[in-house]
Amino acid sequence: MQLSKRIMGLTGGAGADSGDDGWGVFYRARAMVAAGTRVTELTIGEHDIGTRADILDAMHRAARAGHTGYAMVPGVQALRRAVAERVTARTGVPTTADNVLITPGGQAALFSTHHATCDEGDGALFIDPYYATYPGTLRAVGARPIAVPTRARDEFQPRGEVIEDSIARAGGAQSLLINSPNNPTGTVYSRKTLETIADTCRTHDLWLISDEVYDTQVWDGHHLSPRALPGMVERTLVIGSMSKSHAMTGSRVGWVVAPVPVIALMIDLATHITYGVPGYIQDAALFALGQGSALEEEVAAPFARRRMIAIEALAGQNIVRHVPLKGAMYLMLDIRATGLTGIDFANALLDRERIAVMPGESFGAAAAGHVRVAMTVADDDFRNALDRLMRFAAEAAAAAPPKQT
Repeated sequence: MQLSKRIMGLTGGAGADSGDDGWGVFYRARAMVAAGTRVTELTIGEHDIGTRADILDAMHRAARAGHTGYAMVPGVQALRRAVAERVTARTGVPTTADNVLITPGGQAALFSTHHATCDEGDGALFIDPYYATYPGTLRAVGARPIAVPTRARDEFQPRGEVIEDSIARAGGAQSLLINSPNNPTGTVYSRKTLETIADTCRTHDLWLISDEVYDTQVWDGHHLSPRALPGMVERTLVIGSMSKSHAMTGSRVGWVVAPVPVIALMIDLATHITYGVPGYIQDAALFALGQGSALEEEVAAPFARRRMIAIEALAGQNIVRHVPLKGAMYLMLDIRATGLTGIDFANALLDRERIAVMPGESFGAAAAGHVRVAMTVADDDFRNALDRLMRFAAEAAAAAPPKQT
């Protein structure tokens, strides 16, 4: 007997479409913590404040009241309406409950949207750097992952001619996956960038899958959903989640917003793979959305503060440079002046300073020579970790061999 080629090839290998794994740093840090070593973990996007108590109380009340059986597969109608109202208010695009499918978190939404738009062997574009699960998710539905490289000097904004070149090299494509505000870079796509993306999608008849789970974490500029651009509502599938906006990461509740015929077919898919989201969790999400923007601002506030801490800490030195900190809960730091790769820097920083960060190479080839820092520890600990990181970087740069000219 043999397992499927799809499951055995899910994670791919190092290269342009998957990058160096780099997650060994994270696993080493977790093993050190388990062994009793104190490590400042700045790796994954997990809020340090946790889910607010009144949301958990709502979840408990719903479970105790008996909402523990099978919920409607498309989602509880009240929650679908609440999501639709939120999307309408935030984007200006009229949206109804029939445009919404509730999913077990944003990851299930990523999987389902690509199942809906890609057949076996279809080219599926995604922007590099990327959230770590993107290439494997595309492989899981049988699509061909096609990385679209970006450059640090462009603030990792994708360029139209590079997308065009990626389509040509791949012999065509069916979908394009974008993420703004972006994990891992913190970039917020400009209107110009999004209009270029929209033009490309219309020209090549692409489905656009827009991962917008960080839409409440914008520090500089404004979030624009590409679904709001002319001619895009009928070809755009938007992914949202309660994880980042409401600190409900473990509750696993997200959504897809898409044209009604697409959602109708995706409900058929959900019937066969997840059979919905537990009702008591949906009730808690409905309660959380009912608290309005005040709760979202409360959840985002620690990251806004730590962004300013980072800007102040990084000023006055030129060894560690940051990509403009415009959104999300991460810093993308350029450490190429040290002469180290992102992986070597992250491993050495963990060994010497007991600080865990993610190598840029974990998120694709375009982020090589960078590290991603999650702003997910208390302010004083965060400031202290940045000071130690910069001191370590300065010493590494001083010890680096001179560049050949």
